[in-house]
Amino acid sequence: MDLVFCGTPQFAVPSLAALVAAEEFNVRLVVCQPDRPAGRGLTVTAPPVKQFAIEHEIPVEQPKQLKNNGEFQAQLESIRPEAIVVVAYGRILPQWMLDLPPLGNINLHASLLPKYRGAAPIQWAIARGETVTGLTTMRIDAGLDTGDILLVRELPIEPEDTAETLSPRLAAFGAPVLAETLRGLKAGTITPRSQDHQAATLAPLLKKEDGRIDFARSATEIWNRLRGYTPWPGAYTRFRGKTLHIWKAQPASSETLDPGQLRASSEHLYIGCGQSTALEVFEVQVEGKKRMSARDFVNGYRPQPGDMF
Repeated sequence: MDLVFCGTPQFAVPSLAALVAAEEFNVRLVVCQPDRPAGRGLTVTAPPVKQFAIEHEIPVEQPKQLKNNGEFQAQLESIRPEAIVVVAYGRILPQWMLDLPPLGNINLHASLLPKYRGAAPIQWAIARGETVTGLTTMRIDAGLDTGDILLVRELPIEPEDTAETLSPRLAAFGAPVLAETLRGLKAGTITPRSQDHQAATLAPLLKKEDGRIDFARSATEIWNRLRGYTPWPGAYTRFRGKTLHIWKAQPASSETLDPGQLRASSEHLYIGCGQSTALEVFEVQVEGKKRMSARDFVNGYRPQPGDMF
């Protein structure tokens, strides 16, 4: 089966690797977003999917636009792919791409659709307190993750999971699901089904301000957001005029404090939250400093009665 693969970040690499390793698939072209500055030095860096493609001698294209790109359209038409596979590509596909392959444009989406349509499904599933997530393969249409569902596979969200730990697990879990979907479409054993659009929820791209902690929320709500927003934008507040990130915490069952109020001992740091709940904090980072344990924070900054986050 001749394929074109569209993907950009590390999340898409296991799916591409699974297709390359399978004898029945022939990835003719990899399409990803342009190289961009990365890291502290802002060195222009190729995305992970491009790096994998180059290592495996697969042609790569990085078009700056898709909709009115006649040269790129002619290139894909000459390949005549049976399917275009899309995994975290990060661009909306034009109608001419949707119409091109006979099996359609097949997307691996990191949620149980119609829940968490959008750019950040892993982050929002954790932030909203879900205990189960998964993967959906769907046939892309002109909407935002609204296409017909092909296969669905569930995966538990562990209590210690963050977006940083769950993402690679989902990526590895999804790679064989994508291959199974393509085989089923080819064989005619998969029946696409429409989504229940009334049950849809959105997972928009995260913004810096999403990480600002609202201590009027319950400790469990804040804890879920902290996990979902790790590593970015993180969960942060203000302490003595400086930004303070909270990196590790969990709800505390035995403390009752006003929202934002601190209670510190030599070994523990608690913060009051809404609904008469509290967080126990284990790791923080003050603006301009390295991460530190709550114990080191207490010993170094010596929070006083009446101090607030």
